Amino acid sequence: MLDKLAGIEARYEELERLIADPDVLADHTRTAALAQEKADLEDIVQAYREYRRVIEQLKDARLLLENEADGELRALAEVEIVELRAREEELAAELKRMLLPKDPRDDRNVIMEIRAGTGGDEAALFAADLFRMYTRYAEARGWKTEILSQNETGIGGFKEVIFEVRGKGAYSRLKYESGVHRVQRVPATESQGRIHTSTATVAVLAEVDEVEIKIDPKDIRMDVYRSAGAGGQNVQKNSTAVRLTHIPTGIVVACQDERSQLQNRLRAMSILRARLYDIEQTRRQEELESERRSQVGTGERSEKIRTYNFPQSRVTDHRINLSSYNLPAVMNGELDEFIDELATREQAERLAEAS
Repeated sequence: MLDKLAGIEARYEELERLIADPDVLADHTRTAALAQEKADLEDIVQAYREYRRVIEQLKDARLLLENEADGELRALAEVEIVELRAREEELAAELKRMLLPKDPRDDRNVIMEIRAGTGGDEAALFAADLFRMYTRYAEARGWKTEILSQNETGIGGFKEVIFEVRGKGAYSRLKYESGVHRVQRVPATESQGRIHTSTATVAVLAEVDEVEIKIDPKDIRMDVYRSAGAGGQNVQKNSTAVRLTHIPTGIVVACQDERSQLQNRLRAMSILRARLYDIEQTRRQEELESERRSQVGTGERSEKIRTYNFPQSRVTDHRINLSSYNLPAVMNGELDEFIDELATREQAERLAEAS
């Protein structure tokens, strides 16, 4: 580990020299790339330098303990050694975590897909609640959201809504939200006051560039039709809505929210690329893992990752057995309690595998 850290520090120092070079500064594109690489290495280099300082201080304290006759000074040295050992272990664990291979998708924008599952109109209303929850979470982190496609029910719910979240680190945080979300509450239309259980599925796809996944035009069938709003009324007299079918996989993507056929086609292609990339990533993961970790289940009540219980104001994440009793705050986008714990657990598992 120390050899790897020394190499990272050497690269960091080289980047500092390059960025100060007038010839390099003249190339703005290269300077920006080097500055970004330096910023990416900064935290681990600072932690490594502190680790080295602690090791040196520990060595000095041990020498003092060995050679000092004064009882008071020896006692101080013993206390310092205990504190330094604890800090050494803490920094060593942090450095191991930092050296874990980073998911190359972590800094990317994401495309999120929310679909109503079991529960009819109540499931569609819950899908709309989840959409609001994620847009508020994104807003709190300074990210931008934009709806790419939506299929409304007419009563404020979504049968399906697909939207983009743009911001640094969006995928690194939102990737933990993939799966089936379950709600337990009394629907507004329930006259007997009975609690109903409904579900919605969430998929989180990392946005990919065109160069990262090639789609043969011959594998795409495009249909165009008139956009329709809630209730079926025509929004456009011209055929601006686009439906793309990827023939080899059977994936269908439809977009109708933009005013031009070209814009809808570009959006549909963006969603299709993200879905195909996700399929390829899953296939590669299957080759390395014995068990497949699916992105989204069928929407059945038993396949849940999180439950939102309104009568008890409780939200429970079943993957980590963590509950929050402040449901209104969670529905308002305060998700970090869950996401932080999920990220910590994932890192712990990866560290265990690496050791």
